[in-house]
Amino acid sequence: MKMKELWIQSILAGSCIGIGGALFLAIDNKVIGALFFTLGLFTICTRGFHLFTGRIGYVFENPPAYSASLIITWLGNLIGTNLVALALTFTRNAAAFQEKAQGMCDVKLNDSLLSVFVLGIFCNILMYIAVDGFRTNKHEIGKYIGLFLCVAGFILAGFEHCIANMFYFGMANMWSFHTIIWLLGMTAGNIVGGILIPLCKRFIA
Repeated sequence: MKMKELWIQSILAGSCIGIGGALFLAIDNKVIGALFFTLGLFTICTRGFHLFTGRIGYVFENPPAYSASLIITWLGNLIGTNLVALALTFTRNAAAFQEKAQGMCDVKLNDSLLSVFVLGIFCNILMYIAVDGFRTNKHEIGKYIGLFLCVAGFILAGFEHCIANMFYFGMANMWSFHTIIWLLGMTAGNIVGGILIPLCKRFIA
């Protein structure tokens, strides 16, 4: 894949997650908000965009260059999520979104690094199930149900998704050195969670 295409696909994926995050912030009912957030991943899967948390599970199936491309994917996702957050600051929804995002981010950033790491693991176990199910499930309706239930599930359980949090941190304007370290901790957890099932499958095979 060309570098330009990789950047664009990654930024678009981040933008989709940002829009999904905005939908979650806009809806007071947490269950309904979690389901609508899933529209972001639905768009990514159906359009073939590159999301870090979705692609990490396939690192063992690809050459070393794939691993290097994941860094660009993560950075592109960061750009995309924060472009959406920045754009929303110029809208009438800015104050309400920022207030809600700040409340969420306070909880995340006041948590321990170990906690966000472990919550990141559980998040990407569900993300892998969602994405791989979408790719391999032969039942058309079933793969969409799995996608929505897994994503809504990790949100309702309070698991940590590093790309979604990029949007929330940007929307709350709470970027700092501490935020970056916590985001990297969440990312590390997402990496472990994303490769856990594929790794187990390799040992079983």
